[in-house]
Amino acid sequence: MISTIENYVDNAKALVIFAHGAGADKSHEFMETVSHGLNQQQISVLRFNFYYMDERIEKGNRRPPDRMPKLLDCFKTVLAEVETSLPIFLAGKSMGGRVAATLAADENISAKAVMCLGYPFHPQKKPEKLRLEPLQETNKPILILQGTRDALGNEEEITGYQISDKCKCIFFSDGDHNLKPRVKSGFTHSEHISGAINDMVKFINKINR
Repeated sequence: MISTIENYVDNAKALVIFAHGAGADKSHEFMETVSHGLNQQQISVLRFNFYYMDERIEKGNRRPPDRMPKLLDCFKTVLAEVETSLPIFLAGKSMGGRVAATLAADENISAKAVMCLGYPFHPQKKPEKLRLEPLQETNKPILILQGTRDALGNEEEITGYQISDKCKCIFFSDGDHNLKPRVKSGFTHSEHISGAINDMVKFINKINR
């Protein structure tokens, strides 16, 4: 059974199914903050743990993430169990965003669009190992919210990639993989996360028109 957290609101205009990154589960502070920020703008959120994460928590080990097919299977299972008349959007932090974007190539998926917070364009310090296929093969709009100095894909690198016109990338000044800027930048982490939430809401509103 997949463990979930349901942050549902009355009179919601959409449901976001939100997947965690490789190292932190559905209850991580970043996941909490984004979910509650969306709730405040009349968007319901469903968070879940991938299978490996529940096992990691249960056994107290550092088991690595599953391979993509198993991650996709888990996400599809969550989708299949959702009962809603609301427009569905897929979202994910880092690895979760990559899984969500990969699902976007599946014509049988009912979601309207995808939102990625810190897309892992490549592993850290391995810029040659690109993960562009989901962004090239998507059948749905994808919003990417990325720090300009993200170690898994910075602004300078991304502008040189060939990805689908369905993808829109918004950059956050001096942000790292968690959108966190350095103190000297003059920006704050909370400002960037609030900005990302607002961009997600604008994206949802535009798609829903």
